Amino acid sequence: MDWESVPCGLRMVEEVFRDFKGRRAGIVKALTTDVEDFHQHCEPEKENLCLYGYPDEQWEVKIPSEEMPPVIPEPALGINFARDGMQEIDWLSLVAAHSDAWLLSVAFYFGARFGFYQDDRKHLYGLINRLPTIYEVVNVKNIVETTGTNHSSNKSKSNSKLQRASEPQAKYAKGQLKEEDEGLDGEDEEEHVEIVCSACGDNYASDDLWICCDICEKWFHGKCFKFTPVRVEHIKQYKCPSCGNKRAHSS
Repeated sequence: MDWESVPCGLRMVEEVFRDFKGRRAGIVKALTTDVEDFHQHCEPEKENLCLYGYPDEQWEVKIPSEEMPPVIPEPALGINFARDGMQEIDWLSLVAAHSDAWLLSVAFYFGARFGFYQDDRKHLYGLINRLPTIYEVVNVKNIVETTGTNHSSNKSKSNSKLQRASEPQAKYAKGQLKEEDEGLDGEDEEEHVEIVCSACGDNYASDDLWICCDICEKWFHGKCFKFTPVRVEHIKQYKCPSCGNKRAHSS
């Protein structure tokens, strides 16, 4: 990767995390909304190809840098060679897992280079860990598209957790404060808690429709699963695709 593509001035944990989020958003886009374009770029007849995510939330498939050692860690080589030898979702999941590993390696490369100590590294990992992995995003999308949103065959429902955006923010904040920030002033802390959808990883936005899984208690955008206010009026207990799939396999 060219040096010009590496962001300048990365010194603080929040700046490294911002770089991580930008690169992650680009790769998520490649493996979800731009998947047809991504598929076409991964021609098996070409040389070793890598999937790059950039801080401006763009992605690119290209051969790796010839510079040794590279300026920053390189993504997995040869993702194109497996494209036609696997089911598409399995291939996308494989690329997603390798991309998750690459993003962590880039973030902690910056952390090492800029002299992050233990507390800074812990803070950086904590920020990263609040987001779903790319692997999780890709597989949740596939579950929704192939089997529908609710995997439960029985319709027993109770305690609907559908809320408008302002309500899950308060609930999520209380849960985080109880575990991580006990003893701090609750009202002040809630203003700083970042709410993210566990499916797409996008941040909280006003007037969004949200729904909470009754099993894992993670929050999701209603739009990610094509929920409408009318539809959710009939949902009394909600299981996210991941929890529903686990229950189906265990039974």
